[in-house]
Amino acid sequence: MFNTISTDKAPAAIGPYSQAVDLGNLLFISGQIPLDPNTQAFVSSDVREQAEQVMKNVGAILSEAGLDYKHIAKANIYLANMEDFQAVNEVYASFLSEPYPARAAIEVSALPKGAKVEIEAIAVKE
Repeated sequence: MFNTISTDKAPAAIGPYSQAVDLGNLLFISGQIPLDPNTQAFVSSDVREQAEQVMKNVGAILSEAGLDYKHIAKANIYLANMEDFQAVNEVYASFLSEPYPARAAIEVSALPKGAKVEIEAIAVKE
């Protein structure tokens, strides 16, 4: 069985899913979009500001589980427009340090609520 992780420092789930699932040594973080956890509204239409909020949301979930960004082993970045890759990549990198996690960046036709970026992650407890 598994435990779910939930924090009010990240946006509430907008569907039938948990913010994260804890399987003991692995934490699966659901895709985060740029919602402010206090208002459930987008922080901005600017892709850099969206990416920053997404990473803060991921960080809040990690923190609730007693982890931080260095525990991320794999991340998937979903972009509404691949032309935003460089900007999102710069923001993403500013939250991490070497050794960097494995990662995929994928352009999709649409994201929830019209977001420009969504990030999901898998973290490993040491």
